[in-house]
Amino acid sequence: MSEPRPSDRHDDSDPDETFAEIVDEETQRDPDLAVIEAGSRTLRTRSGPPQGDEVPARPADPEVDKALRAVEQELAGRWGETKLEPSVTRIAALMDVLGEPQRAYPSIHITGTNGKTSTARMIEALLGAFDLRTGRYTSPHVQSITERISLDGSPIDPERFIEAYQDIKPYVEMVDAQQPYRLSFFEVLTGMAYAAFADAPVDVAVVEVGMGGSWDATNVIDSSVAVVTPISLDHTDRLGTTPAEIADEKAGIIKQGATVILAQQPVDAAQVMLKKAVEVDATVAREGMEFGVVSREIAVGGQLLTLRGLGGEYEEIFLPLYGAHQAHNAAVALAAVEAFFGIGAEQPGSLDHETVRRAFASVVSPGRLEVVRSSPTVVLDAAHNPAGARATADGLSEAFGFSRLIGVVGTSSDKDVKGLLEAFEPIFAEVVITQNSSGRAMDVDELAAVAVEVFGEDRVQVEPRLDDALEAAITLAEEEDEYAGAGVLVTGSVITVGEARLLLGRR
Repeated sequence: MSEPRPSDRHDDSDPDETFAEIVDEETQRDPDLAVIEAGSRTLRTRSGPPQGDEVPARPADPEVDKALRAVEQELAGRWGETKLEPSVTRIAALMDVLGEPQRAYPSIHITGTNGKTSTARMIEALLGAFDLRTGRYTSPHVQSITERISLDGSPIDPERFIEAYQDIKPYVEMVDAQQPYRLSFFEVLTGMAYAAFADAPVDVAVVEVGMGGSWDATNVIDSSVAVVTPISLDHTDRLGTTPAEIADEKAGIIKQGATVILAQQPVDAAQVMLKKAVEVDATVAREGMEFGVVSREIAVGGQLLTLRGLGGEYEEIFLPLYGAHQAHNAAVALAAVEAFFGIGAEQPGSLDHETVRRAFASVVSPGRLEVVRSSPTVVLDAAHNPAGARATADGLSEAFGFSRLIGVVGTSSDKDVKGLLEAFEPIFAEVVITQNSSGRAMDVDELAAVAVEVFGEDRVQVEPRLDDALEAAITLAEEEDEYAGAGVLVTGSVITVGEARLLLGRR
């Protein structure tokens, strides 16, 4: 494993003093948050390069495409990701017959409600910049199922995905025969990922939970670093109806003696996490206390950051993603990688600053405030709960000067759609309600009824087909000359965003 390179850069100013001032200033808003919260300052201007795309298209070879579709069909015949029997019994049995591949490499485990995938991508980029071979497992996918399993920063190719499935299929069938319920879609994919990482082999795996924590299929790993992104209400029928109840489930990824990287949290959720850390003798680093965002400037194509890490301050970091939430994700990712290398605990110093800058400048996160078209500008964002929608609305308002914004919204039926629509109401001039192709999609008429309640009838248009909805929104954005600065935001579900991405020609 490569060692991190401490930076020997110094300033005349005292970074500890500067950060302390920010913490003090921001936590004055509510003394009860002083233990867990510090904010960021927003400045203006600075530029950076646009980033590329990391969403694979269908295989060009018809035979490979046919084989991949066959695997997808077999996986689809299993329990979907929303049908759960909450235990790790089946996945543990699969790991046992596979020879415990998840123990062949160290890992960083990520839970939370929002920001997990973007944070995972940032962690992956940082580790790769320090010459480590990485495996990343995230969900759901935007367009291709192969996105879920990445090696060295790129989705595995279709042939390798097919091979990974065929390799473990006999063992999956063996476990199926021994258990009351067959392995689920997500459990099989998790087994494929862990086996593929061992076969590669990787130096470190970056693993995002599917849902929750303690009984999530990914939780058969024993990670030295546990990351908790912001917790809010989502999947309340399975995880709990308060942040504290949800945190109790998510705290299950914190293992004995681990380091916990804790993003800003509601007070009750933070208390649960801190209690769990004490029980298992884990070390906790809290955003706003041990690390955080010191400053932020809007930049062309993203933002320029100064981050406070566990090992000191990192200046002039260009992040090619929009929104304050992504700056906070970057701070969490940086602290996680520092913790992985032992920075701030086992060794003094910081990571090499130029390497950190290079890594963050390379980050992409498809479907997260992603611009896919201009004239008018069309932005895609996979926000699917109220907290995510609020972060998206704030980021969009900050980064884009739209004179008129049209929303295209298609959601899943099990979400707080009213809360999501209410978060977007202040920024949408009009909204086009639609439906994606998933069986979980909310019926377009039901969603439209909620939208009328939130926006009023005059601001709601209904187009059941997503292609028609996109065309209608673009037409509305181009409607009058005075709206030359109009834009379109497609949101509500990862599936809606993925399908829109295909329709708009992104491959």
